[in-house]
Amino acid sequence: MENLKKKVVIITGASSGIGKAMAFEAASRGASLMLAARNIKKLEALSLILEKDNIPVKICQTDVSVMSDCEHLIAETVKAYGQIDVLINNAGISMRALFVDTDTAVLQRLMDVNFWGAVYCTKFALPYLLTQKGSVAGISSVAGIKGLPARTGYSASKFAMQGFMESLRIENLYTGLHVLMAYPGFTASNIRNTALAADGSQQGESPRDESKMMSAEEVAIHVINAIEKRKRTLVLTSQGKLTVMLNKFFPALVDKLVYNHMAKEPDAPFAKN
Repeated sequence: MENLKKKVVIITGASSGIGKAMAFEAASRGASLMLAARNIKKLEALSLILEKDNIPVKICQTDVSVMSDCEHLIAETVKAYGQIDVLINNAGISMRALFVDTDTAVLQRLMDVNFWGAVYCTKFALPYLLTQKGSVAGISSVAGIKGLPARTGYSASKFAMQGFMESLRIENLYTGLHVLMAYPGFTASNIRNTALAADGSQQGESPRDESKMMSAEEVAIHVINAIEKRKRTLVLTSQGKLTVMLNKFFPALVDKLVYNHMAKEPDAPFAKN
């Protein structure tokens, strides 16, 4: 196990939810932080809280779907700290609409943020991560292992991230680079509130009961532990682990179970006939 003391950690999508929780968790373990997100005001507020505890923290307004923003983020990190030890590709958006009703621009947006954002940041950070024999993590979802109805673009982007990260891991079997894929289940975070509807607008209020979900803080502890232990895969929640296990042996059954479960959502865009 390697602790994060004096390690430089970049977290994308750090202004809320799991990203924000990981910032606090990494800071508690002695990391120096570079926090990235589109919402600079939220980043500034978060930075002030961390600085009160003398946490080394820098912020960088970043839209990960823009390649030049990702390049700037990495350059600013190296300028501030001189190294990069951990990159956590956490920035992401979701959706909730049937594919038949969804504007293809919505799927493009999901791919731009969830997949290309991870690719861009990893591309520019990789030389520094290789020098440090560091870690790159992708925050995916159980939807990146099993496709979910009304989340076609979300599942596609997370499956794509998995393929990219797995290939990267194999390419670097002997370089010392650590690659983690983390698959949280449904988490009490902001991602569903900002999920895109069929026309690309934000859906607003989450349709799920967040009180029954794993908290963002709990997810953050598991992810940071997995980075320190240099694990390759992290699947969270008992429901997520069961889904993954059953899907290996009974995929058709899991199709039906997933359909029935998702159809129970309030205002689900589909229903069992």
